[in-house]
Amino acid sequence: MALTDDVKQDIQQAYRDVLAGKGVRARYGQRLMIAEIARYMGEITENDGQRTSPASACVVEAGTGTGKTLAYLISAIPVAKALGKTLVISTATVALQDQIVLKDLPDLRKHSKLKFNWTLAKGRGRYLCMSRLEARLHDEGRGDSDTMPLFLLDNPVGDEASSRATFEKMLGTYGSREWDGDRDHWPEQIPDDIWRQVTTDHRQCTNRHCAYFDSCAFFEARKDLDDADIVVANHDLVLADLALGGGAILPEPENALFIFDEAHHLPDKALNHFAASVPLNSTRQWLKQLSQALVKMQPWLPGGSQATKAVEKISLAGRDLDIALAKVYEEVEHNTGWDFNEERRSAQWRYPEGELPDSLAELAGETRIVTAGLCRNLGALVEELQSAFDERKDPELDRDTADSWYPVIGAFHSRAEEQLRLWEAWSEGTVAAKPDQDESAQPVPRRGPPAARWSVRQRWEHAEDITLFSSPVLADNLLYSRLWSRVYGAVLTSATLTALGRFDRLRSRAGLPEASRYMVVPSSFKYNEMATVEVPAIEVMPTDDGFGDALIKRLPDLWAGEKATLVLFTSRRQMQQVRDALAPEYPGLILTQDDMAKNEVLRTHCSRVDEGKASVLFGVASFAEGIDLPGKYLHHVVITRLPFSVPDDPIEASLAEWVTHRGGNPFMEITVPDASVKLVQAVGRLLRTEEDTGRVTILDRRIVARRYGQLLLDALPPFRRLIEH
Repeated sequence: MALTDDVKQDIQQAYRDVLAGKGVRARYGQRLMIAEIARYMGEITENDGQRTSPASACVVEAGTGTGKTLAYLISAIPVAKALGKTLVISTATVALQDQIVLKDLPDLRKHSKLKFNWTLAKGRGRYLCMSRLEARLHDEGRGDSDTMPLFLLDNPVGDEASSRATFEKMLGTYGSREWDGDRDHWPEQIPDDIWRQVTTDHRQCTNRHCAYFDSCAFFEARKDLDDADIVVANHDLVLADLALGGGAILPEPENALFIFDEAHHLPDKALNHFAASVPLNSTRQWLKQLSQALVKMQPWLPGGSQATKAVEKISLAGRDLDIALAKVYEEVEHNTGWDFNEERRSAQWRYPEGELPDSLAELAGETRIVTAGLCRNLGALVEELQSAFDERKDPELDRDTADSWYPVIGAFHSRAEEQLRLWEAWSEGTVAAKPDQDESAQPVPRRGPPAARWSVRQRWEHAEDITLFSSPVLADNLLYSRLWSRVYGAVLTSATLTALGRFDRLRSRAGLPEASRYMVVPSSFKYNEMATVEVPAIEVMPTDDGFGDALIKRLPDLWAGEKATLVLFTSRRQMQQVRDALAPEYPGLILTQDDMAKNEVLRTHCSRVDEGKASVLFGVASFAEGIDLPGKYLHHVVITRLPFSVPDDPIEASLAEWVTHRGGNPFMEITVPDASVKLVQAVGRLLRTEEDTGRVTILDRRIVARRYGQLLLDALPPFRRLIEH
């Protein structure tokens, strides 16, 4: 469907209406972005509804001040409606999600004639489970855990009386419809240990068989999803849905147009999502809990029933797994070259090229077989419990027993499956898919690096553990096979998608299809008039021992005379060292991001500036991105050192190893481009509106003393440069 005149007219009219309604002028970059996205979406199909073009994505880098949210909403909504597709907007942060739902979409509907509705999609774990809430109140009231096994899921922590009061308040407000069961809508922050006791996941939920199904908060929220033109989600939820085969929570990829805002986070989110880990000693403790649960469950099961047989098999598999884990622990403990960092009381070991020693590989293979058996038998028990909900059958178990035990066994099953992912990944040449993945969704053949495998050994006062890890090194195959090859259409946008001025790094990390199109939207900022980038003369390099002392000496001169300064560090320890040295000399001036919650730190900083006081913010990586301090709230950004990746990150190290084996230069192909993206993000904190001015100071002389420094400088916005020699 090349764009019809009607759709073009809708887009143009909506843009005119919004500009007039808000009293703002058109922006050149915004107009370009609207046209590019609309054109891309219009070329996906020739006959409505079926994708006839090859898989592709539209990638748009649009800096601060472009108005990119409005651009993609205005271009995508009319096209999605004309095609009969759901528009899914995915963000990396809750802040942007809230902005889109609470501000941008209502604004667009108010000021344009576009007709659309929207909903916010969240995972099951954000909603109250009435069954678990009732069970928790019942359990605490009776104090009889023999009949109510939910205590096994999460041992209540802290003050039992106050948690009971919270649960009773939840029951009252949910019953009276004052609260919709959404964790984020509860008036106060709910501690994790309290919330875990009253929510559920897909493995523990009995769905339609639950007595509370008709009044379930999660399924109530899901009803809006089916009718919504626009679904606002986040990257984690999209990836969770894809891992379940797609269409389990969100619309099926084939019937949706996706817009990934803050898209530079997507590859890392995908790696985290498909990584796996098993803490060996903790898992053995967990097996004891499983054994206790089975003992308590036994009296409720009819003798000779399938459920009783499954329990016996689970008991045997649990004992076998405990023996296997003990052998793995002993092998890893004694035959690994641990180098303990006494300060952190931990040590890490990465297996080069993902290759395990033969003895360990053999044990991993044996443990995989035992864990698979445990999973299979837990799954069989889950099915037996589930069959008790079906009144058409003649189940062996009674409904009350199933109601009590289904969530408990579901939780054990889910945990066993997570462990199986690690053992499969440690036993095979590729990272295994989740056990419940649809077999038809075969991944594309591996052409990238082998999985990263590593171990971490930790020591505490009275305990020790070794955790085994596996992770894909690149998310390209995962994202291509599960998302890009299936989705009807996808737009990726962010202020920083290029590295050193090119899209190559994103293309390889995210596995974007060959036919994808790329665009950098020109900025409306007159950078050379608004700001300077300064590199002062400083004798010490960041790699030298005395660099921390040099910072302590230099920083006061840099913030002198400034009202609002942000100092960015790459190491939390160095940030604290500098703070400890300078804070006593400058009382009431320095705020670090660790002093309180992020929003509270920013609020305190802004209120100081409003009162006419000077304020200096110290932050690490998370303050180099995603904080918005326009106008008087930030006039000077100080970058203490270039944001190169930590060399001991096992995923980065595995990727570097692979690039080296292919004859490449990992420093120039990976480290420098990634540092460029982070540096551009950090510098991007300075100018948030067209009226802002200020300066950036870079204290890392490598940016002028090393050959790669010129590449990093040239990738920054075209500020006026002041470089001391």
